Amino acid sequence: MPDRIHRAFTLSLVVLLCHTGPTAWAGDPVGSGVGASSVESIGIRLLEAPVARRHDPRALVYVVDHVRPGTSFRRRMLVRNGSDTARRIRLYPAAADVRDGNFLIFSGHTSNELSDWISLDRDSAVVPAHDSAEFQATVSVPRSASRGERYAVIWAEVGSRSDSAHNVGVTSRVGIRVYLDVGPGGEPPSDFQITRVTAVRTEAGVPRLVATVHNTGERALDLSGSLRLRDGPGGSSAGPFPVRGGVTPAPGETVPVVVALNPGLPDGPWTATLALHSGQVQRQVTMRVTFPPPGQAHDVSLGSRLLSPLSIGGSVAILVLLLSVVLLRRRRRARARVT
Repeated sequence: MPDRIHRAFTLSLVVLLCHTGPTAWAGDPVGSGVGASSVESIGIRLLEAPVARRHDPRALVYVVDHVRPGTSFRRRMLVRNGSDTARRIRLYPAAADVRDGNFLIFSGHTSNELSDWISLDRDSAVVPAHDSAEFQATVSVPRSASRGERYAVIWAEVGSRSDSAHNVGVTSRVGIRVYLDVGPGGEPPSDFQITRVTAVRTEAGVPRLVATVHNTGERALDLSGSLRLRDGPGGSSAGPFPVRGGVTPAPGETVPVVVALNPGLPDGPWTATLALHSGQVQRQVTMRVTFPPPGQAHDVSLGSRLLSPLSIGGSVAILVLLLSVVLLRRRRRARARVT
């Protein structure tokens, strides 16, 4: 099954747990109901990032970079054994892709162009109980590489594989995503727009806000953020409510971003502020929202959205600049009259 995406039980059980923050280990349980047990618990984390990206949250947990063809670079990583016994942890790169708003992983050691460019200084590490081991990944981009962004995962894996004596193997793996853009010149832009917002209440009565986001840049994004409600019935407020994670639009893609709210939330009207970000790119919209009856949905008008603090600050800056220009011209005219 080399070309099929692993999503459930097949001949092996494969688990991918994503990072939850800059200091998190990939592999720590995240409350999703899917995770490594205490016996199989492993983690992996990135130890370094480019100096130019030290303020980019994505580059602190993933390998995110832009290089020219013919470039090589290295990243140090750490793998951890959280179990009570020593374990041999296998290490290897494998293929990934970004489609339909998802970062897609593939079964086993499926390779692609980027994974073939990645080499590790060790293919396994015997790690004592509750200890860790460091390893290094080298990415070597050939001079003939074409322009564009590519995706892969650097995996740490434990467990048994299926063989002639065992029909079913149980394997747990955790990984670090790799987003590598190749091309001449500087880094391609990353950007997105919130083009539409829809207020929904499900048949079960759960209110949701669904934002339509268009990736207008030239690199894949990892969208996250939150929704805050204020000026509601009786002056009430609510939130912040986190957006549903795992939304990764490719360049040019348009994807929905969903915020699920409390079932007992009043219809409103509310002043809603939706803030989304991917790395250092941030966008925010503030609007009046009233949630519909169960089973219905309606679009929220973005044409009448309120100015965010950023927009207000920008307007003030423009006014100050215009005022400075007017004052400068008056001074020049006064000096001309004196002479």
